[in-house]
Amino acid sequence: MSTIDALMRSVPVIPVLVVENAADAVPIAEALVGGGLTALEVTLRTPAALDVIRAMSSVEGAVVGAGTVLNARDLDAAIGAGAKFIVSPGLTAPLTEAALASGVPYLPGVATSADIMRGLDHGLDRFKFFPAEAAGGLKALKALAAPFGQVRFCPTGGITEASAGDWLAHPAVLCVGGSWVVPAGKPDPTAIRRFAEAAATLRPAR
Repeated sequence: MSTIDALMRSVPVIPVLVVENAADAVPIAEALVGGGLTALEVTLRTPAALDVIRAMSSVEGAVVGAGTVLNARDLDAAIGAGAKFIVSPGLTAPLTEAALASGVPYLPGVATSADIMRGLDHGLDRFKFFPAEAAGGLKALKALAAPFGQVRFCPTGGITEASAGDWLAHPAVLCVGGSWVVPAGKPDPTAIRRFAEAAATLRPAR
């Protein structure tokens, strides 16, 4: 995906993955891609994360990115492991400048109008709304979206299979991030594919 907009429009749900064991990476990615979810966010929350990105990148059809990228060091490590896009929980000038200089598709997190305005100052108009539910839920996103007509969001944080459709019905939402697609515990590829197939049928309002 050449741009973050294209990536966000490629799937209705981007799985947010916390993978403890690199040996599980390929089966998880194969199940997700087989179910129709091709954009995969591997969070840098475990020691195995970079190895997971490398392994998942070998799966045909998978577009693997890194989440929980906090600084330029994380950015460089993720890109070195093969990440094709970068997601951050927040928006800081040093990370944003490094991401823009690298040319990698970049989705920083925002929770306030000031966050969005700082992003716009950097030429960005695609953001992760995080933590979506804790930051006020869909009502808060509607209020934030109103004065920023060109901005589009990927809400992430507390979104469930049951609530995803409500978020996707808002025209400012291009996709959502969700961890429900890969439940915690020992991965079950059959169940993961079933969750992915259901998630892939969701239709954004865009």
